[in-house]
Amino acid sequence: MAQTSLNRGMRFSLTVLAFCVTSVTNTITNAQEAPPIFGDVTLNHPFSPDPMNVRGMSGGSVSASQIAGKTETITGPCTGFVDKTPDHNLELTTKFDYLKLQVQSPEDVTIVVKGPGGTWCNDDLEGKNPGIGGEWLPGKYEIWVGSYNQGQYFPYTLKITEVK
Repeated sequence: MAQTSLNRGMRFSLTVLAFCVTSVTNTITNAQEAPPIFGDVTLNHPFSPDPMNVRGMSGGSVSASQIAGKTETITGPCTGFVDKTPDHNLELTTKFDYLKLQVQSPEDVTIVVKGPGGTWCNDDLEGKNPGIGGEWLPGKYEIWVGSYNQGQYFPYTLKITEVK
């Protein structure tokens, strides 16, 4: 009787251990499949995978126009609120004849990009998703994703692609 109870206890313990190991393994695997959050990206032409995705949370306490140093650029208005520091840094090691940054979010968000050649802002490039596309020079770019109201934060995915 004592041996049977011991065997059942050991089997139960091993089952629980196997469940925990499987659960942790699945969590690690799923985390590796998801794009990084607040990731910095270095790209050269061409790059793979295309599109390259990074995630983040929009919003902050600083006006996007304050970060941009203007209220509007040729790519759109500098609206919303962002963090003081950029959400992402993008380094392009080569010139891109065409590159597009597209923010995808369940909420209405904005974007500010500062880098070689200037500052660009956008709101609602495609639906309520902001983006900036065109020719890009090599160099370092700072990217902020904003929310319309100060202190509101929303999840987003920043998609970087060479596809027009």
